[in-house]
Amino acid sequence: MSDSLRYSLLFAFLGAFLYIPFLGGVHLFDWDEINFAEISREMMIKRDYLRIYVNFQPFWEKPPFFFWLQALAMESFGVGEFAARLPNALCGILTLVVVFNIGQKLYDTRFGIVWATVYLGTVLPLLYFKSGIIDPVFNLFIFLGLYFFILSYWKKDGFQGIELRRNRWWYLFLGGFFIGMGILTKGQVAYLIAVLTMGVYWIWQRFRFYVQLHEFLFFTVAASLVTFGWYGLETRAHGPWFITEFNKYQYRLFSTPDAGHSGFPGYHFAVLLVGCFPASVFALRAFFRLPGEQLDHQQDFRRWMKFLFWVVLILFSIVRSKIVHYSSMAYFPLTFLAAVVLDKILRGEIRLAAWIKVLLASIGGLFVLATVALPLLGMQAERLKPFITDPFAQANLDAAVHWTGWEVLPGVFLLALLVLTLRWFGRSQNGRAFYALFGGTAAFVFLTLIFFIKRIEGYSQRAAIEFFESKAGQDVYCTTHAYKSYAQYFYTRKQPQANENAYRQDWLLNGPIDKDVYIVVKNHRADELRGRADIEVVEEKNGFVFLRRKH
Repeated sequence: MSDSLRYSLLFAFLGAFLYIPFLGGVHLFDWDEINFAEISREMMIKRDYLRIYVNFQPFWEKPPFFFWLQALAMESFGVGEFAARLPNALCGILTLVVVFNIGQKLYDTRFGIVWATVYLGTVLPLLYFKSGIIDPVFNLFIFLGLYFFILSYWKKDGFQGIELRRNRWWYLFLGGFFIGMGILTKGQVAYLIAVLTMGVYWIWQRFRFYVQLHEFLFFTVAASLVTFGWYGLETRAHGPWFITEFNKYQYRLFSTPDAGHSGFPGYHFAVLLVGCFPASVFALRAFFRLPGEQLDHQQDFRRWMKFLFWVVLILFSIVRSKIVHYSSMAYFPLTFLAAVVLDKILRGEIRLAAWIKVLLASIGGLFVLATVALPLLGMQAERLKPFITDPFAQANLDAAVHWTGWEVLPGVFLLALLVLTLRWFGRSQNGRAFYALFGGTAAFVFLTLIFFIKRIEGYSQRAAIEFFESKAGQDVYCTTHAYKSYAQYFYTRKQPQANENAYRQDWLLNGPIDKDVYIVVKNHRADELRGRADIEVVEEKNGFVFLRRKH
């Protein structure tokens, strides 16, 4: 068995071990996870795989590819949390295999192992592969598109030291194809990220046309062919309205804060620095002078990854909507740059600087503090209430969440891991320190999810989710008031309604209804409905008020 196959199977196994277990162990989270799962559920019900629907009404914010994957999983395993998250778990397995093989091709087997291990043991990528959001699949397509574009350029310019067996036009086609798949997954930002990165490289080349106009057009046409497979079929079937609204939304997403998700200019830098621990700490070292790679293509790929990182960071710092996963495309260049630094440390070419040790201890200490403090605070929830002014947050603490004290174990484990890692690095036992740090961080995240995620959900949304679940199959309407949610569709397993008025919020609250309407509202907005003669309070729980408007 070749090294490539042996380690590909190893990382596939490790990915499966980390990403697949407990996918269905907790409810989907509002908004994105439930939103996407509901789209896929309705796609199955309507058997319309071209147009996106939410609440059985056209929803033009996303293209369909990810929902095809979710729908396929739901067809195979049933509608539920496991199927909704399975595509990303499989994407995570594939991503580890991809980065190992690319790393092996660019450098050697050892580097491929280092890069895949870094990706495996970085906090946010691991969390996202256990989620039901679009970005992991989207990011993999963008990365592959840019990678094959780079190979085409190297083939054309005759870069030495790397074996490129295919024709450059084939690599260029693959680059365009994967960017097209990215567009089909989440939108035109896939093309934008790729082109901006190419543009930065063009500026670095002092405006030398390293790619000719006809080559760039070929790349663009390859991307467009994939995308127009959906655009064209949707337009032919339903006319241009849906596609027009989709494109308007893509523009609006960049120009205005989305549903209040605004933030400070350095938001994504902070997210990547803390959220991509421990890879982010080592990646910082790659932006300073390093002993140069011996081969041109290695130097050039590191350059491309730096440009990609800055494009993503700056682009989504400019975008007014600030959401954690918007900068997740940076995980590929960030983990690669961390792998470059770690590979050099393991080879003895550079030493671990004192400031890296300080950052490892400081950022790791934040995770230790959070995972140790949260159970202790949870056990004293009643004492926290006087310090909280928001009535909804106060009532959240009434949730029947049981803390045993054993939940501090992941934090204690991470603390011990950090001490051992820094000790081994200090004794130049770099290999042991590397595998302990990234393997241990993966174990820490895995344990934290087991100990914490259901308890956190218990405070945040479980009362509402369980109420909606109790109405599944009943001949009633369910809605929310004064807050946005998709849970009332997915967890009631809502079906298409014969009465078109049932899709109108104002009719459900004020119109001549033909069956009972259950309304979920947060406690600080409940008085807007509580006093009405036609509405009664059914229950109040953990900050949610459950109302019924009788037919």
